[in-house]
Amino acid sequence: MKNILFIFILFSSALGFSQGTALFDAANKAYNDGKYEVAEKTYLKILTNDEASSELYFNLGNVYYKQNNIAPSIYYYEKALLLKPNDPDIKNNLAYAQNMTLDAITILPETGLKKIYKNATSFFSFEQWAYTSVFLIFLFVIAYLLYYFLASAVLKRILFISSLVFLFVAIASIALAYIKYEEFKNDNPAIVFAEESVIQTEPNARSSESFRLHEGTKVMVLETLNDWYKVKIADGKTGWISAEDIKLLKDI
Repeated sequence: MKNILFIFILFSSALGFSQGTALFDAANKAYNDGKYEVAEKTYLKILTNDEASSELYFNLGNVYYKQNNIAPSIYYYEKALLLKPNDPDIKNNLAYAQNMTLDAITILPETGLKKIYKNATSFFSFEQWAYTSVFLIFLFVIAYLLYYFLASAVLKRILFISSLVFLFVAIASIALAYIKYEEFKNDNPAIVFAEESVIQTEPNARSSESFRLHEGTKVMVLETLNDWYKVKIADGKTGWISAEDIKLLKDI
């Protein structure tokens, strides 16, 4: 009975994967044929089946960009980047979409050490750093076993040094995976979807206006109070925005 149940689950999973692939191919064909609304609906249908991927988010961003829907275009490019932080195609298309936004926000300059740290930790996502550490530990074990069993003194020396390098880099990868995970857990980015949103000094519509943001602008959510979010933009300004005006990126 257990074997039959296992086969049924395996068959269902394979069938679901096949259907998802077929839908993805159909959506790609509709996109290539210029049928962007059809492609959009098909890609979104795949999302409802919990089959998210960077490729799916990237293609959705392209669909919305072709339809001049700035906010959802940037939203899905940003979601794709969460899964593949250094993908050049995603970064390039995101830059094109961001050029269509109205808000010109000056990014705060980074110090030399902070920039080096950011470049080092942002090379992979936390999951990719974790996978890298597992692979390096595997290489360490293989190198150490070969060192233990081989007789050649030259090879033993090379393998011993290699095993130490693999171990050191694996530990560093684990540390970077932890750092990236903590950053991922603490950061709460969002995209403004309202055509124009008034940022208030307090979490209510009666308070004075601090500044305004327009669709497609990325913000970082700092606090939540009822139906308001306290947000921070790239130049360091903060204020309160209605929850209806933004869409959180981390619902994956």
